[in-house]
Amino acid sequence: MTLPHRTSVYPEAGSFRDPESRVFHRGGEIYRALSREGLADFEALVASGLLDDPRIVGTERADDVPAPAGLLPTEIAGILRHEPVAFLSYPYEWTFSMLKDAALLQLDLLSAALDHDLVLKDSTPYNVQFRGARPVFIDIGAFERLHGGELWVGYRQFCMLYLYPLLLQAVKGLSFQPWLRGSIDGITATQARALMSFRDRFRRGLTTNVFLHARLEKRDTGSGAEIKREVKRTGVERQLIVANVRRMSKLVTRLEWDPPPSVWTGYGEHNSYDVRDARLKDGFVREVATSRPWRLAWDLGCNNGRHSRIAAEGSEHVVAVDADEGAVELLYRELRDADDATILPLVMNVADPSPRLGWRGLERKSLLDRGRPDLVLALALVHHVTIGANVPVVEFVDWLAELGGALIVEFPTRDDPMVKQLLARKREGLHPDYERGSFERCLREAFDVRRSEQLASGTRILYFATPKRA
Repeated sequence: MTLPHRTSVYPEAGSFRDPESRVFHRGGEIYRALSREGLADFEALVASGLLDDPRIVGTERADDVPAPAGLLPTEIAGILRHEPVAFLSYPYEWTFSMLKDAALLQLDLLSAALDHDLVLKDSTPYNVQFRGARPVFIDIGAFERLHGGELWVGYRQFCMLYLYPLLLQAVKGLSFQPWLRGSIDGITATQARALMSFRDRFRRGLTTNVFLHARLEKRDTGSGAEIKREVKRTGVERQLIVANVRRMSKLVTRLEWDPPPSVWTGYGEHNSYDVRDARLKDGFVREVATSRPWRLAWDLGCNNGRHSRIAAEGSEHVVAVDADEGAVELLYRELRDADDATILPLVMNVADPSPRLGWRGLERKSLLDRGRPDLVLALALVHHVTIGANVPVVEFVDWLAELGGALIVEFPTRDDPMVKQLLARKREGLHPDYERGSFERCLREAFDVRRSEQLASGTRILYFATPKRA
């Protein structure tokens, strides 16, 4: 739930699957409409005291607020107002530890709910958002009273969207982000089984949750209804769910992944900047970042987050983006240890940013649909996008202008060691537009350049620019 720029009334496109609960926007605020059944579930949640948990999004009754017509298939019985999250993110943009922390939060809340005869009706990571490095559960409508004869209804979904992606990276060393971006429903048991070896069968937790699950998925014998009837007859559904959740929590807790050694993971300690250049660059960024209060800053190509932290000195919120998941993983761990609620680290390639996904292409928003930045940092990035990804300089500058915010951008010349390294991989004569003069012409056509400074090394120039106003 992100605070939209629009002030009109409209339903949240990603909140349509639950007939008892639907999110909508009105005047920049976030609301939820509840059916009679949904309201009864919410009242049970309030009575449990769980709503006071700071890991659950702040929520209050707002029954005087009118909802859009036709929002629910039944009569609307209650309205809730939710505290907004500064910037939406999705599981396919998270690091391993972010997905793991979200999974443990979901399991912890489910366990606490069961103590009050409540349950979570689904187990999707899209119910979790991050305030900086703090995960927060946002789907109040997912809590419902425990019905007799039910097993853990969200078990299969938890496996597909949490467990299997985490196993993919922890056991096989494969990034889960492309899988989750490619399928909004996650990884099936059959797919997970195909990725595992015979030896993986003997890993703790995999026999039941992967191999047996995949076999049942293939057979699809319909025995689930028979199991439900037996559970209802014996009256042990709650104990079975509690035991299953505890086992899953232990399994997820044991899963670990550490970034492999790479140029980018160690970039903060080993780079082409000397001490003098680094000091000048820090000062330039700090002077702009603290020159006025910024609502939202983006640090594109954030690496170890050095300049994200500087941007945070003058910004309410910072989104720190990098394509190197190892660097972003380490940054998230540092921010989590510091209990940072300002900087949100995300794994994303700006040359291939997250698109719209899901039903009608609106269920999951593109990067630009989630809120435009007031300030953009594009440091040590231009050459990677234009030379590394073959994006013409003018196209990249136009995209930066499309973001709509003020810009701090760094241009490394062709004499820069990193640029030389990138050009050495290409055929001679490619990228004739990658010249300082060409870049500055493009920049001045799209922005008003307020200030520029060449670093002491002579191969990198910093610019501060603001959008041209019609």
